[in-house]
Amino acid sequence: MKQNSKQRAEYVARINRVLDYIDNHLDRELSLTSLAEVACFSPFHFHRIFRAMMGEPLNVFIKRLRLERAAAQLCNLPDKPITDIALDTGFSGSAAFARAFRDFFGMSASQWRETKTAADSKIGIPDSNAGLLFGNRRQAASTASVYVEAITPFQQWRLKMSEKLEAKVVVKSLPLRHVAYVRHVGPYKGDEALFGELFGRLMKWAMPRGILQQPDLECLVIYHDDPSVTEEAKLRTSVCFTVPPDTEVSGEIGKMTIPAADYAMARFEIATDQFEDAWNAVCGEWLPESGYQPADGPTYELCLNNPDEHPEHKHIVDICIPVKPL
Repeated sequence: MKQNSKQRAEYVARINRVLDYIDNHLDRELSLTSLAEVACFSPFHFHRIFRAMMGEPLNVFIKRLRLERAAAQLCNLPDKPITDIALDTGFSGSAAFARAFRDFFGMSASQWRETKTAADSKIGIPDSNAGLLFGNRRQAASTASVYVEAITPFQQWRLKMSEKLEAKVVVKSLPLRHVAYVRHVGPYKGDEALFGELFGRLMKWAMPRGILQQPDLECLVIYHDDPSVTEEAKLRTSVCFTVPPDTEVSGEIGKMTIPAADYAMARFEIATDQFEDAWNAVCGEWLPESGYQPADGPTYELCLNNPDEHPEHKHIVDICIPVKPL
Protein backbone atom coordinates (compact mmCIF):
# COMPACT_ATOMS: atom_id res chain seq x y z
CA MET A 1 0.00 0.00 0.00
CA LYS A 2 2.81 2.41 0.89
CA GLN A 3 4.52 1.56 -2.40
CA ASN A 4 1.34 2.43 -4.33
CA SER A 5 1.06 5.76 -2.49
CA LYS A 6 4.67 6.57 -3.27
CA GLN A 7 4.17 5.77 -6.93
CA ARG A 8 1.07 7.95 -7.16
CA ALA A 9 2.91 10.81 -5.44
CA GLU A 10 5.55 10.63 -8.18
CA TYR A 11 2.85 10.95 -10.83
CA VAL A 12 1.38 13.95 -8.99
CA ALA A 13 4.83 15.57 -8.85
CA ARG A 14 5.34 15.15 -12.58
CA ILE A 15 1.92 16.55 -13.48
CA ASN A 16 2.47 19.48 -11.12
CA ARG A 17 5.72 20.28 -12.94
CA VAL A 18 3.79 20.36 -16.20
CA LEU A 19 1.07 22.62 -14.74
CA ASP A 20 3.67 25.08 -13.49
CA TYR A 21 5.45 25.03 -16.85
CA ILE A 22 2.21 25.68 -18.75
CA ASP A 23 1.29 28.54 -16.41
CA ASN A 24 4.63 30.23 -17.06
CA HIS A 25 4.72 29.68 -20.84
CA LEU A 26 1.16 30.19 -22.08
CA ASP A 27 2.38 32.74 -24.63
CA ARG A 28 4.64 30.15 -26.29
CA GLU A 29 4.11 27.00 -28.30
CA LEU A 30 3.31 24.13 -25.97
CA SER A 31 3.70 20.89 -27.84
CA LEU A 32 2.81 17.45 -26.55
CA THR A 33 6.41 16.36 -27.04
CA SER A 34 7.93 19.23 -25.06
CA LEU A 35 5.48 18.85 -22.16
CA ALA A 36 6.01 15.08 -22.12
CA GLU A 37 9.71 15.82 -21.64
CA VAL A 38 8.89 18.06 -18.67
CA ALA A 39 6.87 15.19 -17.19
CA CYS A 40 9.51 12.56 -18.08
CA PHE A 41 6.88 10.40 -19.81
CA SER A 42 6.67 9.26 -23.41
CA PRO A 43 4.29 11.47 -25.42
CA PHE A 44 1.83 8.61 -25.91
CA HIS A 45 1.61 7.72 -22.23
CA PHE A 46 1.80 11.33 -21.04
CA HIS A 47 -1.32 12.34 -22.98
CA ARG A 48 -3.34 9.53 -21.42
CA ILE A 49 -1.99 10.12 -17.92
CA PHE A 50 -2.66 13.87 -18.07
CA ARG A 51 -6.24 13.35 -19.19
CA ALA A 52 -6.89 10.76 -16.50
CA MET A 53 -5.45 12.90 -13.69
CA MET A 54 -6.73 16.33 -14.76
CA GLY A 55 -10.10 15.32 -16.17
CA GLU A 56 -9.60 16.91 -19.59
CA PRO A 57 -7.25 16.44 -22.57
CA LEU A 58 -4.00 18.39 -22.60
CA ASN A 59 -4.95 20.58 -25.58
CA VAL A 60 -8.32 21.43 -24.00
CA PHE A 61 -6.64 22.35 -20.71
CA ILE A 62 -4.12 24.66 -22.43
CA LYS A 63 -6.78 26.32 -24.58
CA ARG A 64 -9.01 26.91 -21.57
CA LEU A 65 -6.21 28.56 -19.56
CA ARG A 66 -5.31 30.79 -22.51
CA LEU A 67 -8.90 31.92 -22.92
CA GLU A 68 -9.31 32.55 -19.19
CA ARG A 69 -6.16 34.66 -19.13
CA ALA A 70 -7.37 36.58 -22.15
CA ALA A 71 -10.75 37.15 -20.48
CA ALA A 72 -8.97 38.62 -17.45
CA GLN A 73 -6.86 40.95 -19.58
CA LEU A 74 -9.91 42.14 -21.52
CA CYS A 75 -11.49 43.28 -18.24
CA ASN A 76 -8.44 44.61 -16.47
CA LEU A 77 -6.54 46.17 -19.36
CA PRO A 78 -9.32 47.97 -21.28
CA ASP A 79 -6.85 49.94 -23.43
CA LYS A 80 -4.85 46.91 -24.55
CA PRO A 81 -5.71 45.96 -28.16
CA ILE A 82 -7.52 42.65 -28.51
CA THR A 83 -4.99 41.47 -31.09
CA ASP A 84 -2.16 42.03 -28.60
CA ILE A 85 -4.07 40.06 -25.98
CA ALA A 86 -4.55 37.22 -28.46
CA LEU A 87 -0.84 37.05 -29.25
CA ASP A 88 0.23 37.41 -25.62
CA THR A 89 -1.95 34.47 -24.61
CA GLY A 90 -0.54 32.12 -27.22
CA PHE A 91 -2.96 32.39 -30.14
CA SER A 92 -1.58 32.52 -33.68
CA GLY A 93 -3.66 35.55 -34.60
CA SER A 94 -6.83 37.55 -34.03
CA ALA A 95 -9.03 35.36 -36.24
CA ALA A 96 -8.17 32.13 -34.42
CA PHE A 97 -8.60 33.88 -31.08
CA ALA A 98 -11.98 35.37 -32.06
CA ARG A 99 -13.38 31.97 -33.03
CA ALA A 100 -12.07 30.25 -29.90
CA PHE A 101 -13.29 33.01 -27.58
CA ARG A 102 -16.81 33.04 -29.03
CA ASP A 103 -17.04 29.26 -28.90
CA PHE A 104 -15.95 29.19 -25.25
CA PHE A 105 -17.78 32.22 -23.80
CA GLY A 106 -20.71 32.56 -26.20
CA MET A 107 -19.85 36.17 -27.11
CA SER A 108 -17.10 38.09 -28.85
CA ALA A 109 -14.04 39.39 -27.01
CA SER A 110 -15.21 42.99 -27.48
CA GLN A 111 -18.66 42.14 -26.09
CA TRP A 112 -17.03 40.43 -23.10
CA ARG A 113 -14.86 43.48 -22.44
CA GLU A 114 -17.79 45.87 -22.70
CA THR A 115 -20.11 43.78 -20.55
CA LYS A 116 -17.66 42.80 -17.83
CA THR A 117 -15.89 46.17 -17.58
CA ALA A 118 -19.18 47.98 -17.22
CA ALA A 119 -20.43 45.53 -14.60
CA ASP A 120 -17.27 45.22 -12.55
CA SER A 121 -15.69 48.68 -12.91
CA LYS A 122 -12.23 47.20 -13.51
CA ILE A 123 -12.01 45.36 -10.25
CA GLY A 124 -10.77 42.04 -11.62
CA ILE A 125 -7.13 41.03 -11.12
CA PRO A 126 -5.02 39.37 -13.80
CA ASP A 127 -2.72 36.61 -12.65
CA SER A 128 0.11 35.73 -15.01
CA ASN A 129 -0.18 32.14 -13.89
CA ALA A 130 -3.85 31.73 -14.64
CA GLY A 131 -5.68 34.95 -15.53
CA LEU A 132 -7.15 35.20 -12.06
CA LEU A 133 -10.20 37.47 -11.75
CA PHE A 134 -11.47 36.62 -8.29
CA GLY A 135 -14.94 36.78 -9.81
CA ASN A 136 -16.70 35.17 -6.86
CA ARG A 137 -15.17 37.73 -4.52
CA ARG A 138 -16.65 40.74 -6.28
CA GLN A 139 -20.37 40.24 -6.01
CA ALA A 140 -21.30 43.86 -5.36
CA ALA A 141 -19.58 47.16 -4.79
CA SER A 142 -18.53 47.71 -1.21
CA THR A 143 -18.94 50.95 0.70
CA ALA A 144 -15.26 51.25 1.53
CA SER A 145 -13.48 54.59 1.76
CA VAL A 146 -9.88 55.08 0.68
CA TYR A 147 -7.46 57.83 1.63
CA VAL A 148 -3.72 58.37 1.74
CA GLU A 149 -2.42 58.09 5.28
CA ALA A 150 1.36 58.38 4.86
CA ILE A 151 3.95 59.02 2.16
CA THR A 152 7.22 57.79 3.71
CA PRO A 153 8.97 55.38 3.68
CA PHE A 154 6.20 53.82 1.58
CA GLN A 155 3.00 55.48 0.49
CA GLN A 156 0.27 54.07 2.72
CA TRP A 157 -3.49 54.02 2.38
CA ARG A 158 -6.20 53.30 4.88
CA LEU A 159 -9.06 51.21 3.51
CA LYS A 160 -12.14 51.43 5.73
CA MET A 161 -15.14 49.21 5.01
CA SER A 162 -17.01 49.46 8.31
CA GLU A 163 -16.42 50.27 11.95
CA LYS A 164 -15.09 46.74 12.46
CA LEU A 165 -13.36 46.06 9.16
CA GLU A 166 -10.49 48.09 7.76
CA ALA A 167 -7.01 47.61 6.33
CA LYS A 168 -3.68 49.31 5.81
CA VAL A 169 -2.38 49.17 2.23
CA VAL A 170 1.22 49.77 1.14
CA VAL A 171 3.04 49.26 -2.14
CA LYS A 172 6.52 47.83 -1.83
CA SER A 173 9.07 45.82 -3.79
CA LEU A 174 9.21 42.17 -2.78
CA PRO A 175 12.22 39.98 -3.59
CA LEU A 176 12.20 36.72 -5.53
CA ARG A 177 11.06 33.83 -3.37
CA HIS A 178 11.04 30.07 -3.71
CA VAL A 179 8.06 28.20 -2.28
CA ALA A 180 7.21 24.55 -1.68
CA TYR A 181 3.56 23.74 -2.14
CA VAL A 182 0.75 21.21 -1.92
CA ARG A 183 -1.86 21.70 -4.64
CA HIS A 184 -5.60 21.08 -4.57
CA VAL A 185 -7.86 20.80 -7.61
CA GLY A 186 -11.56 21.33 -6.91
CA PRO A 187 -13.90 23.56 -4.83
CA TYR A 188 -12.43 25.45 -1.88
CA LYS A 189 -14.59 28.44 -0.99
CA GLY A 190 -15.28 28.64 2.74
CA ASP A 191 -13.81 25.17 3.36
CA GLU A 192 -11.64 25.67 6.44
CA ALA A 193 -11.26 21.93 6.88
CA LEU A 194 -9.78 21.63 3.40
CA PHE A 195 -7.15 24.31 4.02
CA GLY A 196 -6.33 22.82 7.39
CA GLU A 197 -5.80 19.44 5.76
CA LEU A 198 -3.62 20.92 2.98
CA PHE A 199 -1.43 22.82 5.42
CA GLY A 200 -1.23 19.73 7.61
CA ARG A 201 0.21 17.74 4.71
CA LEU A 202 2.68 20.50 3.92
CA MET A 203 3.73 20.79 7.57
CA LYS A 204 4.23 17.03 7.83
CA TRP A 205 6.78 17.34 5.03
CA ALA A 206 8.34 20.59 6.26
CA MET A 207 8.80 19.82 9.95
CA PRO A 208 11.53 17.14 9.78
CA ARG A 209 13.43 19.26 7.23
CA GLY A 210 13.67 22.28 9.54
CA ILE A 211 11.58 24.43 7.21
CA LEU A 212 9.30 25.61 10.02
CA GLN A 213 12.30 26.85 12.01
CA GLN A 214 13.31 29.38 9.37
CA PRO A 215 13.26 32.89 10.90
CA ASP A 216 11.89 34.37 7.66
CA LEU A 217 9.34 31.63 6.93
CA GLU A 218 6.27 32.81 5.02
CA CYS A 219 2.97 30.99 4.50
CA LEU A 220 0.97 31.70 1.33
CA VAL A 221 -2.22 30.62 -0.42
CA ILE A 222 -2.21 31.05 -4.21
CA TYR A 223 -5.44 30.82 -6.24
CA HIS A 224 -4.55 29.91 -9.81
CA ASP A 225 -7.93 30.15 -11.52
CA ASP A 226 -10.90 32.48 -11.81
CA PRO A 227 -13.88 30.94 -10.00
CA SER A 228 -16.30 33.02 -12.11
CA VAL A 229 -14.98 31.39 -15.29
CA THR A 230 -13.45 28.04 -14.32
CA GLU A 231 -15.66 25.15 -13.24
CA GLU A 232 -15.41 24.47 -9.51
CA ALA A 233 -14.13 20.96 -10.16
CA LYS A 234 -11.14 22.41 -12.05
CA LEU A 235 -10.11 25.24 -9.70
CA ARG A 236 -6.47 25.00 -8.63
CA THR A 237 -5.21 26.19 -5.24
CA SER A 238 -1.71 25.95 -3.77
CA VAL A 239 -0.78 26.29 -0.09
CA CYS A 240 2.89 27.21 0.22
CA PHE A 241 5.86 27.72 2.54
CA THR A 242 8.89 29.75 1.49
CA VAL A 243 12.00 27.56 1.27
CA PRO A 244 15.72 27.93 0.47
CA PRO A 245 16.38 27.78 -3.29
CA ASP A 246 18.24 24.47 -3.05
CA THR A 247 15.39 22.68 -1.23
CA GLU A 248 14.64 19.28 -2.76
CA VAL A 249 11.02 18.25 -3.21
CA SER A 250 9.32 15.11 -4.44
CA GLY A 251 5.94 13.44 -4.63
CA GLU A 252 2.97 15.71 -3.97
CA ILE A 253 5.28 18.48 -2.73
CA GLY A 254 6.13 20.81 -5.60
CA LYS A 255 8.34 23.88 -5.82
CA MET A 256 7.92 27.11 -7.77
CA THR A 257 9.33 30.62 -7.89
CA ILE A 258 7.49 33.86 -7.15
CA PRO A 259 9.37 36.54 -9.10
CA ALA A 260 10.50 39.84 -7.61
CA ALA A 261 7.94 42.58 -8.23
CA ASP A 262 6.14 45.60 -6.80
CA TYR A 263 3.17 44.46 -4.71
CA ALA A 264 0.22 46.15 -3.11
CA MET A 265 -0.17 44.57 0.32
CA ALA A 266 -3.44 45.06 2.21
CA ARG A 267 -3.39 43.83 5.79
CA PHE A 268 -6.64 42.61 7.33
CA GLU A 269 -7.70 41.02 10.61
CA ILE A 270 -10.84 39.17 9.58
CA ALA A 271 -13.19 36.32 10.33
CA THR A 272 -13.49 33.39 7.95
CA ASP A 273 -16.65 34.78 6.35
CA GLN A 274 -15.06 38.20 5.63
CA PHE A 275 -12.46 37.14 3.05
CA GLU A 276 -14.79 37.93 0.16
CA ASP A 277 -15.53 41.40 1.52
CA ALA A 278 -11.81 42.05 1.96
CA TRP A 279 -10.99 41.09 -1.63
CA ASN A 280 -13.95 43.13 -2.88
CA ALA A 281 -12.67 46.22 -1.09
CA VAL A 282 -9.08 45.91 -2.35
CA CYS A 283 -10.09 45.16 -5.94
CA GLY A 284 -13.12 47.41 -6.21
CA GLU A 285 -12.25 50.36 -4.02
CA TRP A 286 -8.51 50.63 -3.46
CA LEU A 287 -7.21 49.79 -6.93
CA PRO A 288 -9.29 52.38 -8.85
CA GLU A 289 -8.25 55.10 -6.37
CA SER A 290 -4.58 54.13 -6.07
CA GLY A 291 -2.99 55.19 -9.35
CA TYR A 292 -1.88 51.59 -9.90
CA GLN A 293 -3.08 48.79 -12.13
CA PRO A 294 -2.58 45.03 -11.77
CA ALA A 295 0.64 43.63 -13.21
CA ASP A 296 1.66 40.12 -14.21
CA GLY A 297 2.50 37.84 -11.32
CA PRO A 298 0.84 35.51 -8.83
CA THR A 299 -1.79 37.06 -6.60
CA TYR A 300 -2.08 35.50 -3.16
CA GLU A 301 -2.89 35.69 0.52
CA LEU A 302 0.03 35.88 2.94
CA CYS A 303 -1.04 34.17 6.16
CA LEU A 304 0.42 35.86 9.25
CA ASN A 305 -1.07 33.97 12.19
CA ASN A 306 -2.74 30.81 13.40
CA PRO A 307 -6.42 31.77 13.84
CA ASP A 308 -6.80 29.10 16.53
CA GLU A 309 -4.44 31.17 18.69
CA HIS A 310 -6.24 34.47 18.07
CA PRO A 311 -8.57 35.55 20.93
CA GLU A 312 -11.40 36.02 18.40
CA HIS A 313 -10.23 33.21 16.07
CA LYS A 314 -9.54 35.76 13.32
CA HIS A 315 -7.14 35.52 10.40
CA ILE A 316 -4.41 38.14 10.00
CA VAL A 317 -3.58 38.21 6.30
CA ASP A 318 -1.94 40.38 3.67
CA ILE A 319 -3.79 40.35 0.36
CA CYS A 320 -0.94 40.70 -2.14
CA ILE A 321 -1.44 41.98 -5.68
CA PRO A 322 1.38 42.67 -8.19
CA VAL A 323 0.98 46.24 -9.48
CA LYS A 324 2.46 48.81 -11.83
CA PRO A 325 1.72 52.50 -12.37
CA LEU A 326 -1.55 53.22 -14.18
